[in-house]
Amino acid sequence: MIFSEQWLREWVNPSLSAEMLAEQLTMAGLEVDAITPVAGSFEGVVVAEIVTADQHPDADKLRVCTVNAGDETVQIVCGAPNARVGLKAPLARLGAVLPGNFKIKKAKLRGLESQGMLCAAAELSLSDEKDGLLELAPDAPVGQDLRDYLALNDVTLELGLTPNRADCLGIAGIARDVAVLNQLMACEPPVEPVQPAIDTTFPVEVVASAQCPRYLGRVIEGVDLAATTPLYMAERLRRSGLRTIDPVVDVTNYVMLEMGQPLHAFDLDTLSHGVVVRESTPNESMTLLDGSEIQLTDGTLVIADHQRPLALAGIMGGANSGVTAETRSIFLESAFFTPALIAGRARGYGLHTDASHRYERGVDWQLQRRAIERATELLLTVTGGSAGPVTEVVSPEDLPEQSTLVLRAERIERVLGLALPEDEVTRILQGLGFDVTYDESNSWTCVAPSWRFDMSQEVDLIEELARVHGYNRLPTAHIEAKLQITPVSEAQRSLRTLRQGLVSRGFQEAITFSFVAPEQQAVFWPEGQAVKVKNPISSELSEMRLGLLPGLAAAVAHNVKRQNSRVRLFETGSRFTTGQPYAEQSMLALAMSGTRATENWADDSSRVDFFDMKGELEQLLGRTDADVTFISACHSGLHDGQTANVALDGKVIGFLGTVHPQAAQQLDIPANTVFAELDLSAVRQGSVPAYEDISRFPETRRDIAVVVGRDLEVGALLDAVCDVSGPALADLKLFDVYTGSGVGEHQKSIALGLTFRDGSRTLDDEEVSAIINQVVDFLKEKFNAELRA
Repeated sequence: MIFSEQWLREWVNPSLSAEMLAEQLTMAGLEVDAITPVAGSFEGVVVAEIVTADQHPDADKLRVCTVNAGDETVQIVCGAPNARVGLKAPLARLGAVLPGNFKIKKAKLRGLESQGMLCAAAELSLSDEKDGLLELAPDAPVGQDLRDYLALNDVTLELGLTPNRADCLGIAGIARDVAVLNQLMACEPPVEPVQPAIDTTFPVEVVASAQCPRYLGRVIEGVDLAATTPLYMAERLRRSGLRTIDPVVDVTNYVMLEMGQPLHAFDLDTLSHGVVVRESTPNESMTLLDGSEIQLTDGTLVIADHQRPLALAGIMGGANSGVTAETRSIFLESAFFTPALIAGRARGYGLHTDASHRYERGVDWQLQRRAIERATELLLTVTGGSAGPVTEVVSPEDLPEQSTLVLRAERIERVLGLALPEDEVTRILQGLGFDVTYDESNSWTCVAPSWRFDMSQEVDLIEELARVHGYNRLPTAHIEAKLQITPVSEAQRSLRTLRQGLVSRGFQEAITFSFVAPEQQAVFWPEGQAVKVKNPISSELSEMRLGLLPGLAAAVAHNVKRQNSRVRLFETGSRFTTGQPYAEQSMLALAMSGTRATENWADDSSRVDFFDMKGELEQLLGRTDADVTFISACHSGLHDGQTANVALDGKVIGFLGTVHPQAAQQLDIPANTVFAELDLSAVRQGSVPAYEDISRFPETRRDIAVVVGRDLEVGALLDAVCDVSGPALADLKLFDVYTGSGVGEHQKSIALGLTFRDGSRTLDDEEVSAIINQVVDFLKEKFNAELRA
């Protein structure tokens, strides 16, 4: 919000300099980002009128002008294309000093003397326009100092408002805060209802009442668009960063800056049968005021007539219904749109307007009639015409409710560290617009004003007291709290330990957005019901993630594109699934891509595969007493035959797999990328270390090789060996898988190393051989396995 200091001081005028006022606003939560003079430093510039403008005899682009400077007539040689008889423009007289310490001296241009300089706006640092002379109003007093005429001894203040302070997107809201801060009364311009001079009305129908609970409209006939916008209005608009367009648009913009209520005017003669506030229909499009043509998406709120959409509600008007120089009758609109339902709509179309900026944050829902009356009054003064009665359509059940809060004196003292007097609390809150009632229980019942959408808790009221009383005036005290240390299970690994362990194995931690693009998410969860983001950063990030893989895949692609040949990433974060309102689960995800080892002379450049990730997970989960198993599975986006579910004690806690070639192409990542995603709570659950005696007796190892069907899962074979061998089996290793010569076409040879040990005695060969024979017989019976010679 940019505004003129002089404009604010017409509402409330504290005895503070501009710098002190900016400091006061900043300390009250309305941060002032910049203080800027409205014009450059110059002197000796007056209002002048061109009496004659003749062609220079020796230059095609120069004119020799006779200029009335008030107390004298001077000759000026000027090259501006708009120099003409009757034009009033700034004249820098001889001896004048312009911005940049540029001094005006008598000079000759192509042999003719020039006794000063007619100035463009850019030459006075009023704006960037330098294509012609600054044109002043026809009634500008000739000879008056330009700084006095335009009131240029002024500065603009730029506020960096937080989203909850939409009430200060107008001079009225800022003046309200300044008045309370300085214990003054704000002088708000009186607004009286304009009595209708005609009976003309225009029908209004609100179909989408939830999105537009209040809509007002008024017909004004006989407006003169050739009228000149008053100087005070044009200057205030310019100093607020808005250019003048025509009297009607200037008035609506002025009221918006003054009150914070956006308005819009339609050319009445272009409207058909009535105004309808509705949602867009399929395949509907429209051309906006900026000339861009857009295709309306489903659910977009539009202002329409009975033939076509006229405007994007709360964002921008349409080109086919806007006022033009030929407009003689207008339909003036003032509406309230529900902030939560309109938020993000402008961004979805790549737009950001003054209106959308205010409506998305919340406009005072009781302001619309006052604003339309104020705009009508100004329009009739500037453009003339006759106003009809106001048509209002309101849906009371869809309007916001004013929150009622109870503020306790002891709570104020506990939070702020001081006790505020009862009359001080009442003065501050009433000055901010609250309806305050004090009772004998030493508390206040406060009804929030209609322009404050951010009042929902008692602490919100305390914050208001703190910022008005002054944060710098609050007492300083040491924080004291009785803290109780929460016991942590020794069996559970901390998140920090888990992260450090992964980093020590060559992984790097990634942090990605919790919201993702729907098309990326569909690669891994095509049927997933994602939680939709109501107000997304962009249309590409409109869903909450169902898992961490889309973000990690994007991180892998980002690294690979930057010539990183070995990528090993992990992330801990939440996944979101639909529920009431949604369910959140902490997950751990890993990604490996590229070469198995960093480039060096001793290792080859082999690529990572499924078994590398499997080994990492075995190491990660090996600290638990639980039985870790990998079960062949299928998962969207991952390669069949190279995907498995991960289970602890038979309970599936996640999955791993190599990306499918089609998914790799869609995600723009290497085809050998391997992903894993696990339930973080299960990964963190470990076991308390327990002492166990080291056996004093030797181990015995026997190796066997069995031939089985090629389709047999080795895991099932290993489980069977463990079950049959009994407690004497200390270790089981799979050390070879062979297919080829000497083995059937549909068979494979599995080589196992079995290590036996007893804690109380030495096992003899007969006992070990008996167990081996029992294992071989069982494998033959269950899997039709044959002992390989």
